[in-house]
Amino acid sequence: MNFASDNQSGVSPAVLQGIVEASTGVAGSYSNDQWTQAAVAQLSAIFEKPVQAFFVATGTASNCLALSALVQPWHYSILCHSQAHIAVDELSAPELFTGGARLVLMGDDGDKLTAQCLSDTLQSLPKDRPHNQIPGALSITQCTESGLVYSVEEVRALTEVAHAADMRVHMDGARFSNALATLNCTPADITWKAGVDVLCLGASKNGALALEAVIFFDEALAKDFDLRRKRAGHLVSKGRLFGGQMCAWLKDDHWLTLARHANEIALALEQCLQPYPAIQIAWPVQANELFAVIPVALFEHLKAQGVRLNDWLPNSVPQALDIKADHLAVRFVTSFESELAEVQQLQDVLAAYFAS
Repeated sequence: MNFASDNQSGVSPAVLQGIVEASTGVAGSYSNDQWTQAAVAQLSAIFEKPVQAFFVATGTASNCLALSALVQPWHYSILCHSQAHIAVDELSAPELFTGGARLVLMGDDGDKLTAQCLSDTLQSLPKDRPHNQIPGALSITQCTESGLVYSVEEVRALTEVAHAADMRVHMDGARFSNALATLNCTPADITWKAGVDVLCLGASKNGALALEAVIFFDEALAKDFDLRRKRAGHLVSKGRLFGGQMCAWLKDDHWLTLARHANEIALALEQCLQPYPAIQIAWPVQANELFAVIPVALFEHLKAQGVRLNDWLPNSVPQALDIKADHLAVRFVTSFESELAEVQQLQDVLAAYFAS
């Protein structure tokens, strides 16, 4: 009963086979190989326009390198949600990679950013040049750190405000495939057609071994990105191992099949927890994460019974939920490897606990 993290899932057999095929024989180094070229062509087809795509091994590298291409050090500000991964879980990497750009945090609970919130924040920033920071980029996370999904309309509303303020828009898509599996739209609809300038497409949480793609929809922004990646130490000599993974991951919509499965298990998990008044589900399940407030005693019991989950930030749930002293916020995460049997086992554990 592992609901701790989709980072703990393994590698899809199809993706693993892609690695095997790409690892045989002789091929060009440093991404000058047929697998990388084929992967970029696949991404261009999927996103319905020619894109510039660069592969790295970690989400931190993809996000922070992408942001470094959007802002110059003298801009000093990247606006993002207060719980965004770049703000909470990437140490000072954004500042390091951008040469000192500051993160300006918005939103005070786990909800999504809104165009109004962004507009209000921009209005509140001091504008005494050259003494004050200049907003240079907006970063939004799809899915959010609370497992919520931005609709096409919500993304477009945010990007319109950002572009009107002469800002570029970055999308952290660590769980982009899970969001896309929920939305009734194309990858293009929710990205460049909605105003996103660069997407960091994550595959590591959804079936790949280590694979993240920085995808530029505005090709001018990709100028010298190959140099940025090299200088940061993220140009891999055998880049075909990235290309091989990406080709296999995208083939026949395998990436969406994996994401849909994870999402379906999360919905089953939500149905499993809903009958118990002691469990307050924080947000509707929209992808592969579920956040709830539960008694500490139940949390300890679940762990003792072999259920793997994590306690979470108190402000990751709506402010309206009153977290009592003997309660805490928790996060459940499903993956492409999660099984319905795990949810059924959890149901048995909960039934026995509340019946005692």
